[in-house]
Amino acid sequence: SIKHYSKNNHLQTMHIRSKIKSPTWHSLDCSGDVCTRKTMPPGSIMLWRFFSCQEGTQTPSKQKSQPSRVTTSELSYQNLLRSEQDNWNAISARYQAATKRIKEKLQELNKYMFSVESPRMRFGENIYFAENGCIFLSKAGDDEGNVDVLFSTEDLGFSDAFIQRIRISPDQRHMAINLKSENSEEATCVIMKLDHFPVVEEVIPNVFSFEWATNDILYYTSQKNLKCQNVFMTTLTNQKHNKLVYTEKDARFFFLFSLVPTPFFVDIYRTKDERFLTINSNSKTTSEVWLVDCRNPFKLPALIQARREGIIYHIEHRNDELYILTTHGEPAEYKLMKAPVASSGMENWQLVYTPDKKTKLVDMEMFRDHCVMFLKNAGHLYLNVISFPSGSVQSIKLPAWACEFELESHPEHTSSTCYFQLSSPAHPPKRFAYSFKENNLIEQAVQEVPIMMNCHTTRLLAKSKDETLVPITVFHNKNCKELHRKPLLVHVYGAYGIDLNMSFKEEKLMLIEEGWILAYCHVRGGGELGLSWHKDGCQHNKLKGLYDLKACIMLLHKRGFSQPKYTALTAASAGGVLAGALCNTDPELVRAVVLQAPFVDVLNTMMKTHLPLTTEEQEEWGNPLADEKTMKYIKSYCPYQNIKPQRYPSVFITAYENDQRIPLMGVIQYVQKLRKAALDYASTRRKGNWIPNIILDIQATGSHCDSSWEASLNE
Repeated sequence: SIKHYSKNNHLQTMHIRSKIKSPTWHSLDCSGDVCTRKTMPPGSIMLWRFFSCQEGTQTPSKQKSQPSRVTTSELSYQNLLRSEQDNWNAISARYQAATKRIKEKLQELNKYMFSVESPRMRFGENIYFAENGCIFLSKAGDDEGNVDVLFSTEDLGFSDAFIQRIRISPDQRHMAINLKSENSEEATCVIMKLDHFPVVEEVIPNVFSFEWATNDILYYTSQKNLKCQNVFMTTLTNQKHNKLVYTEKDARFFFLFSLVPTPFFVDIYRTKDERFLTINSNSKTTSEVWLVDCRNPFKLPALIQARREGIIYHIEHRNDELYILTTHGEPAEYKLMKAPVASSGMENWQLVYTPDKKTKLVDMEMFRDHCVMFLKNAGHLYLNVISFPSGSVQSIKLPAWACEFELESHPEHTSSTCYFQLSSPAHPPKRFAYSFKENNLIEQAVQEVPIMMNCHTTRLLAKSKDETLVPITVFHNKNCKELHRKPLLVHVYGAYGIDLNMSFKEEKLMLIEEGWILAYCHVRGGGELGLSWHKDGCQHNKLKGLYDLKACIMLLHKRGFSQPKYTALTAASAGGVLAGALCNTDPELVRAVVLQAPFVDVLNTMMKTHLPLTTEEQEEWGNPLADEKTMKYIKSYCPYQNIKPQRYPSVFITAYENDQRIPLMGVIQYVQKLRKAALDYASTRRKGNWIPNIILDIQATGSHCDSSWEASLNE
């Protein structure tokens, strides 16, 4: 069975813990950390942009002329869509030879990923893991081929879905699975009874997060229009019933001193020791948590601390004390505090640990006698281990090549070892372990990728317009000579306090092997240097991210990393704002731009209040309807609004018909306006003037930056 299911394994089980999925890989969240303690702003659980593409979903008027207007609009949209698809079909034929060569190379490189073991969940002697749409059970120490198949998406009629999350009940008699289709944001929860022959016991649609409170009681959140506001409890006893236990009533809460309405996103997490469930009501700027006692799951949830503006917190539990990862206190960055369960109010919070200045606390994991914290400073990753019995703190600098980490699942909080994986854009995930008994870091033996011996990592600081130093991470082949003649691919994101994705991808490895330079610009608006870094690049500070990006590209060229005519810029989703803005302000810096599901029409989108999450987005971009100053500021950098006749770089955009976050019509209109501007400029110049390729590929399948391995390979 293992050989059959894994021979075409495309790693749908990568990125166990992270809430921030990469565009290519699917997530299997086995660790129980859904709300988490990844220290991005709460409410940023949904990836990248937050908008629905269903424009014009308004209540029909009784006026007779309304149906014809809607029909005309729909026909216009369909004509535009068909025109772009015909254009793509004609253009893509030119690249067949290059496409064939690149696909073959990527498929060859993909074999290196087979050395990465699928994430394991261990309960005593039982080990659960997922591969290629199946969930398996094996025994510790057994031969690899001796496994039981507990679940198969194909056998149960979910062939178009992938496994997003697994939860095993404490007595291992039930298993809850979240299944998500590539073409939809909504997921389905399937509850299996694990007997001699596992059977489906219940199917619950539109579920976002879920946790077991007891052996037969499951708490879950429902999702509708990209929002989660309700928590339900379902019991699997003889008297089965479903009950609403919590609803977020302050979905449009106004703070006393703020005119900005703040929507909240609700999710569920189970503490590492399985003592409590936490109901987390989060926005990007504030949060509050309610406790459910797993020993008394029918009791009403208890509030830990009512939300306060600007204060975010997450909860763990150990020895009748709550450990609180929070922004409370100075500086307004994440730190670790604690309080008794019986008196959990903020007035009783005591400081346990605060990171050094300019060090970001990225994540943490709680064990019975230790707390493991992952930190980032100047692009380097560190591991800090707090020993509760001794009160000591052990600090370990992780390998210099590492840019991303993933904690592995540890259902047993009594474990004496913390397992995690390190990776970089050009280095496949490598497994490490930290032993609490030995107080040392252990590198697990895995197959090496030969090219890694030749990959060089450089970290630079670019001086932005206001003298702020902006980090850049650069990768290139050590054996490359004359770097100023090599092609350069610049990456940017800069939004929502989310770090630029630097996890491994085969195409990055391929580019380095073929002589490319990869540069990652950690501009303001992202989260690389903490919450203040994000705050300094959102709302009325958005232009700072653009200035940062320009400074980074100019420094790269000055240091001899390529030159403008060999430079390409790539971005996904909200990263399209800065990439598109640079095309308008400084098109001479790059030759080509590659955008995936880009957000390029900020102003018009933020003025469409019928979109389900426009209100939530105001915390990032501002509210142009309520403030003329905000409207003018957004208009000053919005890519669509600032297109003008000039020499643009070539642009390749991928968009998705089923994208609920980026309105497809906005992308099509951007492309058409950009083409017209480029042609208008060319027509005013002498004959033979260079005209850029501006290409739009509209994918019929896949959703926002979330496609299958095969679709990603084709792209």
